[in-house]
Amino acid sequence: HEGRKAHRCSSLFYPVTRGLSRPITKMSAFKEKQVPEEEARVHRIRITLTSRNVKSLEKVCSELIRGAKDKKLKVKGPVRLPTKTLKITTRKTPCGEGSKTWSRYEMRIHKRLIDLDSPAEVVKQITSVSIEPGVEVEVT
Repeated sequence: HEGRKAHRCSSLFYPVTRGLSRPITKMSAFKEKQVPEEEARVHRIRITLTSRNVKSLEKVCSELIRGAKDKKLKVKGPVRLPTKTLKITTRKTPCGEGSKTWSRYEMRIHKRLIDLDSPAEVVKQITSVSIEPGVEVEVT
């Protein structure tokens, strides 16, 4: 810092450039922006479905898409994401004696994505369909 004082606290929070301790913003810039009404705005909604059972997952997917198409919404999907395979390998014997035999177990987790363009209230109606046990639904 040649010839100028080092700012003690302000440099922790704002970048020091050409003698300014912080960027200049006017509050009028924030007040001029108006937020449109929530009801009228169309949301892009992503529904993520995960399950260990493919049949029940596909059934829930088809019900959600059928309900969305009945309400004339834009639907993209179901996008089939790669299956996650969780593997566990254990010894068969509890004590460690005997022949060294191993048991292999695996759990497959299937995942589907559905994208919707719709108002928020309509999504609540669509996702209220009966969901199979073992299928997790996440709406973002």
